[in-house]
Amino acid sequence: WEPPNWRQQLENIRQMRASRDAPVDSQGCERTADTSTTPQVYRYQVLVSLMLSSQTKDPVTFAAMEKLKAHGCTVDKILNTSDDKLGEMIYPVGFWRKKVDYIKKATNICKAQYQGDIPCTISELVELPGVGPKMAHICMSVAWGQLTGIGVDTHVHRICNRLGWTKKPTKTPEESRLAVEAWLPREEWSELNVLLVGFGQQICLPVGPNCQSCLNRDICPGAENRKIPKKSPKKSLHA
Repeated sequence: WEPPNWRQQLENIRQMRASRDAPVDSQGCERTADTSTTPQVYRYQVLVSLMLSSQTKDPVTFAAMEKLKAHGCTVDKILNTSDDKLGEMIYPVGFWRKKVDYIKKATNICKAQYQGDIPCTISELVELPGVGPKMAHICMSVAWGQLTGIGVDTHVHRICNRLGWTKKPTKTPEESRLAVEAWLPREEWSELNVLLVGFGQQICLPVGPNCQSCLNRDICPGAENRKIPKKSPKKSLHA
């Protein structure tokens, strides 16, 4: 099984995302970590950025990471930072108090079990407090350069269901990931997260999607269920 029109839908989304000017393009986890530092510190910063990003808009995560990097976003530095200070730096990310606890516990594990590095497998990453499958797959791609699966967040989950990319409606991002990976060619996996997240930030919004300006409006099952206002014909100046 594969959804009808998926190739055209995907190509249309690539066209709509050609300018790469969504928040995720400039402030996603690939942009928050310091590429000039050591590979080990870079990987740790990617992990922390992903942990902060849950239930949080990209600009807020980006601002928090800027404060952390200015303070020193390394395993040892974070372990020697008080919970109050850490909370002050990451506020107002979503569930910031809980994330202080998650980051401290995950950092302790990195120090004790991975010689100050981060885990290098999906199974080990999801064992860290506050790290789910989406974060783990993106972390494997960005931090380790390994494609292990599609990173499916709420944007990707929503859009895949609207496009009819799941054989039946799915209830969770993880269900969507498994459903899409079952048919989508592996060579399309790597760009899908950033492509669809940006599309979801700019056009296929959670509430009030801009179907009118979407190139997929005529081949999207989700758009068929919405009333898309037709443009009224322009009146002639000489009428």
